[in-house]
Formats: sequence, C-alpha cells, structure tokens
Amino acid sequence: MIKDNKTDVIVVGAGPAGIACAITLARAGKEVVLIERGSFAGSKNVFGGAIYTQPTKEIFPNFETEAPLERCNIEHKFMILGKKDSTTISYRKEDNVSYSVIRAKFDRWAAEEAKKAGVILVEETVVKELIKNGTTVVGVRTELEDYFADIVILADGVNSLLARSIGLRKDIETRDVALSVKEVIKLDKETINSRFNVQNNQGVIGEIFGGAMSGILGLGFMYTNTDSVTIGLGVTLDDLVENNYRPFEILEQLKQHPTIAPLIEGGTLKEYSAHLIPEGGYRKIPQLCDNGVMVVGDAAMLVNNLHWEGTNLAMISGKLAAETAIQALNKKNFSKKTLQGYEKALQKSFIMKDLKTYKDLMNIAHERKKAFMGYYLNKINSFFEMFTSVNSIPKKEGYHKFIKSIFTDRKFIELLKDMWALIRLIWSILL
Repeated sequence: MIKDNKTDVIVVGAGPAGIACAITLARAGKEVVLIERGSFAGSKNVFGGAIYTQPTKEIFPNFETEAPLERCNIEHKFMILGKKDSTTISYRKEDNVSYSVIRAKFDRWAAEEAKKAGVILVEETVVKELIKNGTTVVGVRTELEDYFADIVILADGVNSLLARSIGLRKDIETRDVALSVKEVIKLDKETINSRFNVQNNQGVIGEIFGGAMSGILGLGFMYTNTDSVTIGLGVTLDDLVENNYRPFEILEQLKQHPTIAPLIEGGTLKEYSAHLIPEGGYRKIPQLCDNGVMVVGDAAMLVNNLHWEGTNLAMISGKLAAETAIQALNKKNFSKKTLQGYEKALQKSFIMKDLKTYKDLMNIAHERKKAFMGYYLNKINSFFEMFTSVNSIPKKEGYHKFIKSIFTDRKFIELLKDMWALIRLIWSILL
C-alpha cells in the first residue's frame, strides 16, 4: 500500500525491462510501483516474437513450465531473397535456446508474477512528466495524481519522452530508429508443422534479407507460433522518408515472394501492429542516470540489431538497474554518483561489451547500404543460379562469367569502397 503517495521506487513502463526491474526490487523487499499506460501489461507492446531462455530464467526461473509460451525454436533460417529466387541457410538444433511468445500474453503473465512478488501495478495511467526537487527527480505526475519515490526508473520505450524532458537524451534522428510492422497470420497447427518441417511445440525463426527490402536498411522476420505465423519487417525511418515507402506495402510485397507465399498461404489475418525500434547502437546510447533517476531497455537504446536481441537486453538492464537501486536505498543515497553503479554494471555485462563490438556497424551500414543490402545479396543468388544450372555450358565458363560480372556490374571504385568498408567493420569488431 502506498502511504501518502510515497514509495521506494517508481518504474514507468510494464514491458520486459520495467517488469524485470520491478520484480527484482520487490523480491528484495522494496516497495515499488509499476505504472503502465496500456489497459494491461503487454497491450501496447510489440516485438518480433522470441524470448531467450538463459536471460529470461534470471528473472523467471520457472518460466518454461509456467509462462504462456508458443513454440520452442529449434531452427534458424537466413533467407536471402531475389526478385523471384532465394538462397536459404539454415541452422537446426533441438535445444531450448529460445521460445516464440505473444507479448500480450507473456507480458500479462509476467506482470501477474510481479504482483505476486509485491509490485503495485497501476494500469491505464499515463505519466505526463517527472517531478523534480532542484536537480533531483523525486516522482512522477500522472493525469490523475502525483506519485513520489526515492528513485524513478524509466522503461517507457524507444521514444522516452520523459528521458528527453530532463535532458538525458536528445531527439531521435530518423537514421537511428526503424519502423517495424508485422502481421500475425492464423494457420492450424498441423499446417505449420508440415510447412516448416517441425513437430508439435517446435518452432522456426526466419531472418529475411533483400527482396522487397533490396538496397535499403531493412530486414524481415518470421516466427512460428502454436497456431499462427508472425511475419514482419523493420526499415529505418530515413529510408522510408527518402524513398517515400509505405512499410505495409513493403510487407505486402514480401508476403507475395515465391519463397514466402507458400508458407502463409490460406492463412487469415489475426493481428496487425507497428512499433519503433532503436537502431542507433552503442554510439547513440544516452545518459543512463542522474540524481534520482535511471533509464533502461529501449528507452536506453539497448538493442543489438545484428543479432536481433532486444528483449533480453531489456530484462537484464532492468535487473541491473534494480540491483543498483537496492544498494542506493540501503545507503539512503540517490545521487547520480551512487546510481552510476548501474552504468558500471552495464559496462561489465555482455550488453555493453556486445554493443561496443558493433559500435561502427550502423554507420558503415548506412554508408554502403545499397551495396551490402542490395548488390551483394543479388550476387549470392546469381552464384547459386549459375552453380545449380544444367545448360550444357562448361562449368569453368560459368565461373569465369560470374567472376567477370562482379567487376563489370559495379564500378571498380565502388568495389574498392565496399572492400574498405568491410575491412573497417571487421577491424572494429575484432579490436
């Protein structure tokens, strides 16, 4: 029960970061209020479709037997689409590395677990602004009333108007965020099992390159659920603006590709949603704390876009922020210096180490997107077309023709720029 509208910690946003943060605090005996603007936790949350086993167990040790899971993902496909052809590389391992989930179901379950631990969940409530006493955040102002706390933790998503309002981050540039759109297409379980070559409760993840997204910074995705398939894509906002693209039209083209269409044929649309995804990477991470406040999850731009990792980074960042808050509450010291323990914990974790590994990825990707996301993807399909063709042409002649095309289809100076960009990227990753 909140006394005089004052509590130990207020967490804004009941996504994976916010719930992980709140439940960690509650388990340590701290009083925490979790504020969610949606009608229930998960109602406003959108993502591709998978959660990872190891980090999820850190927050919910028994989630595999208790949470509303869809399928255990045993196969990961990398699908390179041409105009009508494609090349697919597949890795299959029957291990519980990740599960597909429906966020509206999973987040609601996770929120109930948080409530059992003692978290006070306040739903359908919008935080309009942060309350400060001098330079210290001391609470939040909602549309109904004010709430006060020793620490406020912001898990309010990629836009994080609250973090911006107190100067912790700048306005997002269009190149640093992607718009993701997705559809959930209903299919019966047996059809999914047959088309994706899996058995009951086994699932497949598909990462999709090229096709309708050729030459732009955009990637597609596909996840199998119990009785539906999730298909979607994400494209950086600057590409959408620059090319006057409509993301739902790109998705429609993707669904009609000869490689994709048979997988979802006969399905009925169950859900359509759109969501912004932070794409800025390590160099665009904002200030993560100040007096009385910390920032976690998407609000902190913590997404590893190369490995499609966001939910796990959100949960672990929420946990680390909670552990820092627990120490601060025990010391009764909520200064920026104390809360910087969260930043130090992040730096020591895989989160910052991985993001730092790919610190130059997005800049190079923007610089050479037409080459790496278009030209070379098409060349991969061209190679396999040549390699698998039986047309009475000598194989050596086919090889020579293909190699020659690399140098004739693209200017030599552009090939040099591509090579230099690739060397820079590899060098930055290995250093």
